[in-house]
Amino acid sequence: MKTLDFDFYLPQHLIAQHPLPNRSESRLLEVDATEQTIRDNYFRQIADHFDAGDVLVLNDTKVIKARLFGQKATGGQIEVMIDRVLSAQEAYAQIKSSRAPKAGSLLHLSGGYQAEVLGRQADMFHIRLLGDESWYDFLEQYGQLPLPPYIEHTADAADDTRYQTVFAKHAGAVAAPTAGLHFDEALLQLLINKGVHVRYVTLHVGAGTFQPVKVDNIAEHHMHSEVYHLPEETISTILHARANGKRVTAVGTTSLRTLESAAHAGKLFAHHGDTDIFITPGFEFKLVDRLITNFHLPKSTLMMLVSAFGGYDLLRQAYAHAIDQSYRFFSYGDAMLITRTPSSKS
Repeated sequence: MKTLDFDFYLPQHLIAQHPLPNRSESRLLEVDATEQTIRDNYFRQIADHFDAGDVLVLNDTKVIKARLFGQKATGGQIEVMIDRVLSAQEAYAQIKSSRAPKAGSLLHLSGGYQAEVLGRQADMFHIRLLGDESWYDFLEQYGQLPLPPYIEHTADAADDTRYQTVFAKHAGAVAAPTAGLHFDEALLQLLINKGVHVRYVTLHVGAGTFQPVKVDNIAEHHMHSEVYHLPEETISTILHARANGKRVTAVGTTSLRTLESAAHAGKLFAHHGDTDIFITPGFEFKLVDRLITNFHLPKSTLMMLVSAFGGYDLLRQAYAHAIDQSYRFFSYGDAMLITRTPSSKS
């Protein structure tokens, strides 16, 4: 398929710039590939779609304040986006500057700190923070929350709270797992009280999630790699649920990619790993029955993923309906609940 097959026109005013006052008050578009139906609802009703014994899988990554500003030794202005923290003092980062810094050069950052450029891999720079401060502590003090490029305001105190899930735990992401932003503590407790097994994975969302697909033929696209952790409790709960005919619902494309990466790697076991899985129409899903997700950018890898999950034609109808009904799009926007066809289960 071609990248243009996943394009659509989105009016600018439908891109949500701020979250709603209450997390669970967003709208919910229900897309059922089994029945080929599309239905409008509200996210606060999501518990109506779950039975006791079903599994809800959330990504408990925590967004770090990954955006930094500074100067090169020559005085030129730079913007640094930390993509992956490798150790206490080393990280991969994207660096915007008039000229790319060379290995061995110094970057002057906030608070009088410096970072040394160790090398480069493709569009990522390998950098080391000089001194005793760790990257996580330094970013918390001097960094800025990295809101997506389509959000036009600078991150403020409200974003520090709302561009983070209520269950965020493990620091490392540079973008939020945005489907999880719709859940508040009360809604999660309602699901638990209903007998739903709420379980977690960790996938640290990288800056590559916003990178455009630059090839015409999607088969030629190389997916960015992201770090994930799959706990034993999540695996055992999922396997028990599937053995008893219960449903597995992934919250967000990150949770889905984590589960399906592990399933396609072979026997399921608790582990850390990297995934560059690229899900497009024709993909064989092995673990996930339903997906809760936001609305995604045109021509993006995430648009390709949801088209694979719900069916290309039905998803195009769903997006056209969402635009016609003025749903709010992208990170701070509304949500979808997609049920895939039973025939595609393994």
